[in-house]
Amino acid sequence: MQSLFLQQSHDFPFEKIAAIDLGSNSFHMVVAQVTHGQLRITGEFGDKVQLAAGLVNGHLDDESQQRGLDCLAQFAQVIEDMPPGSVRVVGTNALRVAKNRYDFIGKAMDIMSHPVEIIAGREEARLIYVGVARTMDHGESKRLVVDIGGGSTEFIIGKQLEPILTESLHMGCVSFKQRFFDDGVINKSNFQKAVTAARLELLSIQDDYLDETWDVAIGSSGTVKAAFNIVKENNWSKKGITLKALKQIQKALFAAGHADNIELVGLKPERKSTFAAGIAILTAVFECFDIKQMDFSNGALREGVLYDIMGRYAETDIRERTVNYMLNQYHIDTEQAKLVTHTALSALAQVKDDWNLNSISSEDLLRWAGLLHEVGVGISHSRYHKHGAYIISESDMPGFSQQEQQALANLILRHRRKFSQSLDYRFTKSDQQDLDRLSIILRLSILLHHDRKEGDMPIFTLKADNKSLHAEFLPEWLDNRPLTLANLQREAESLSANDYKLTFS
Repeated sequence: MQSLFLQQSHDFPFEKIAAIDLGSNSFHMVVAQVTHGQLRITGEFGDKVQLAAGLVNGHLDDESQQRGLDCLAQFAQVIEDMPPGSVRVVGTNALRVAKNRYDFIGKAMDIMSHPVEIIAGREEARLIYVGVARTMDHGESKRLVVDIGGGSTEFIIGKQLEPILTESLHMGCVSFKQRFFDDGVINKSNFQKAVTAARLELLSIQDDYLDETWDVAIGSSGTVKAAFNIVKENNWSKKGITLKALKQIQKALFAAGHADNIELVGLKPERKSTFAAGIAILTAVFECFDIKQMDFSNGALREGVLYDIMGRYAETDIRERTVNYMLNQYHIDTEQAKLVTHTALSALAQVKDDWNLNSISSEDLLRWAGLLHEVGVGISHSRYHKHGAYIISESDMPGFSQQEQQALANLILRHRRKFSQSLDYRFTKSDQQDLDRLSIILRLSILLHHDRKEGDMPIFTLKADNKSLHAEFLPEWLDNRPLTLANLQREAESLSANDYKLTFS
């Protein structure tokens, strides 16, 4: 299994980048050339995998996994020569809910040699909005963006490039197909049941979205694209998708009576099985939000991921904004956080070769952990490392994948008290070793600033070898700091119990 720690450079080094969307219904890949900060799409690939259809008692069955792996093997041929960091692979609802997702992810990473990130629903919504906003210009208008996927539907209100509200609801064309149209039969009764179920899901966000208001409604991805093309090809509307046009589609579905019998100009054969479910959800959205007209955007999740790749090498990395927001939200002592972070990064620079921590992911995680290690202090000082880990693991953190959040939470949990503490999260053996070593660096850095004196920066040299670390300080520095010396001795004992050796002089 490949590591999630990417070997990258802070300077944008790629002429070509790729985004792969492991959706609940379809897998998609888009490849783009990057020239002077601009993207030019050079290839688009996709396959209707229907991963969510293989969820049985919360587990992906062998058949659905194999469909996905077969698709990824084809994608791998295109990206096999692309360097780490130039490809991002994101998994959405089906992989979020599958209990055996790590089994599939391991196989997928072996095929592609690139990390697979599971993204939370609101992070998926944010990336969808980025993809839409970057590919459609509405000036100062506020947008409502709706993306109906296979297992979830995302809703975003935003203005220009900034999302204002983001939500993800657990309803999609594959899951609704299984619930209401599993035998392929389409009639008014089961269609209305699907619409009602979707409206019930929408109740949780309806008031907030109606209060926020918007100027234009935009749909993205398969269901809306199919509806848009059908409406256009059949001349049912000159203003994009309307509720009246949706009623025309419904009539055609009822007349067909079965998914296999649907004959609509503009509908691809492979979308027939899930189309009625998608239209039921879209109808509920129109009714609940009183939408008069909806346009379609070709930009969506994978385009958003492409722009996010570029943003991570620029000043627009949304993850940095998220960390800064949390620094303010939780009233963290920023001066202490900066001192710890400075020392931690200095330590990392000295041991990164010996401990194979040369990735930008390692540096980023250590920096964020240094800045946020006291995020839980406002709840209770006695167990603030546990509170902090919970805050990080359970918060909506725009820009972060679930793996990044859990790795960060792991570092914050282990920055004090027992080194052996862990979260209920599965890392690869290689990643766990990296996290162990980053934890040691963070713990040492916090220990050296235990007195919280701003002007007292420790000067030291470090040498590392597999499971050992030696710290050498200036002459008499430790002699003048008995508390620091005692803390180092206790830390050496703690690490020794976990097969790591810390020495100092």
